[in-house]
Amino acid sequence: MNGLRSSKSELEVLIAAMKNGTAARCDVMVAPPVTLVMDFAGAADGSPVSIAGQDCSASAPGAHTGDVAATMLADAGASAVIVGHSERRQDHMETDEMVNAKALAAYEAGLVAIICVGETEPERDRGDTLEVVTGQIAASVPETATAANTVIAYEPVWAIGTGRTPTADDVAKVHTTIREMLVGRFGTEIGTGIRLLYGGSVKPGNAVELMGVTDVDGALVGGASLKAADFDGIIDAYR
Repeated sequence: MNGLRSSKSELEVLIAAMKNGTAARCDVMVAPPVTLVMDFAGAADGSPVSIAGQDCSASAPGAHTGDVAATMLADAGASAVIVGHSERRQDHMETDEMVNAKALAAYEAGLVAIICVGETEPERDRGDTLEVVTGQIAASVPETATAANTVIAYEPVWAIGTGRTPTADDVAKVHTTIREMLVGRFGTEIGTGIRLLYGGSVKPGNAVELMGVTDVDGALVGGASLKAADFDGIIDAYR
């Protein structure tokens, strides 16, 4: 819940940096609040940056005042939507089943669903990280998931915005487990093709190390995405 119309200037700086600098060997996506999706999509049209929504309703358009349908995000120019972020799960008590339904709505609208999973600090301290994450994936990821319509983002809740990050070995253990689970459930082609992102206090100073971890295919960036210079510094990991 950050960003006003003036924030478009940061997007424009990011786009200019990507056009004028060394090309990044990665896809770059910005997910503004819904009030800015259409404006950002227009500014990013024809650029190396694509636009996503931060959340969507599982329902089709209708009598759901205040909600935003996945089809509305697509109509506004988004190509993806984040679902199941820990802040949605905590602040709005979203269950795995609700996240699954939102992902299905995203698919129906032609959007990529970026499905978030991650453990809280008490769950980590109990040694339940893998059990929690695999359980969330089992229930949150639809049976119709493919490498084309689904991205999974692992964000340890205790690392979001705290400046704390798990070790590279810890991240590798979780991502390897997720990969093995996806291959077992969907087969080798889909299971190895679904991109796995790491999120949680990713910044320019740790991006190279984290992006080099086994089965980490990219980053879901929070606070560091608010400033173009910081975000581009993370993109540098792929230059």
